[in-house]
Amino acid sequence: MQQRPLSRTGRQVSAIGLGTWQLGADWGDVSEDDARAVLAASADAGVTLFDTADVYGDGRSEQIIGKFLKGRDADDITVATKMGRREDQVPENYVMENFRVWLDRSRRLLDTETLDLVQLHCPPSAVIDDDATWDALDQLVSEGVIAAYGASVETMDQALSALRRPNLTNLQIIFNPFRLKPLDEVLPLAAEKNVAVFARVPLASGLLSGKYTRSTTFDENDHRTYNRNGEAFDKGETFSGVPFDEGVAAVDELKASLPEGVTLPAATLAWIASREGITSVIPGARSTDQAASNARAADLLDGGFDVEAFDALVREVYDRRLRAEIHPQW
Repeated sequence: MQQRPLSRTGRQVSAIGLGTWQLGADWGDVSEDDARAVLAASADAGVTLFDTADVYGDGRSEQIIGKFLKGRDADDITVATKMGRREDQVPENYVMENFRVWLDRSRRLLDTETLDLVQLHCPPSAVIDDDATWDALDQLVSEGVIAAYGASVETMDQALSALRRPNLTNLQIIFNPFRLKPLDEVLPLAAEKNVAVFARVPLASGLLSGKYTRSTTFDENDHRTYNRNGEAFDKGETFSGVPFDEGVAAVDELKASLPEGVTLPAATLAWIASREGITSVIPGARSTDQAASNARAADLLDGGFDVEAFDALVREVYDRRLRAEIHPQW
């Protein structure tokens, strides 16, 4: 597994990380034993980045990760958590008083004195644009509450605003074959400023697994059922905002291009990880098989798969099927 610098922190993180939203049981039920097994399978495969948030399962994901890390030698694993969605997402809630409350809870659940990396969790643009936000985060670093900070964002304008902050460690943004806009400005600027980029929703909420058909359904408590049109939060978080039927059709084209033995999820993760400016890709996994398979996608970075040929097809399919609808939105 390739290990890459986490900006200026001196830490290294794996090219393929692990997103843990699903371990909070927000994608359907996942037992604690199964969740711990996913963490173990990922770590055993060389994954050194776990991405979580204080609202994943209302802290369940953080707590499971904290227990897991106490049970093994985990000095090489970086836990990136997020804060800011435990209250209404209005600018007046993003203040030091709340930051301390949220972070104290995360430190307790993760059972650590200093959090490795804390990211603002898709806050309003006004929060990202406000100097006071970043002054507070700098203060928390100086106190040892957090070691570093970053931001998870929805839009390119938010990303570009965050990248103007000199102490920003990482930027987390949706990037996959259905969401190519970060290639235009965000990834080049992040590379220039030595800011790590984590690609989230890399498989478009499972659409790019290649396993779904137009008739596929999901559990009632799965956001892929209840948030298809943004009923609960930004619709871009579910299937990357792509209409489900159109996404299935695009997937069929991408699958048809792959050589024998290369799956669409592996090709997608390798393609994302190969783009300049990307530090880590953070797919989720609900089983040990998924976790191991995601990690193995990094093997394609070492040869045996024509990533640039796949890149050409990704861009062609996006331009023809998705650009007009998706590119203007985020």
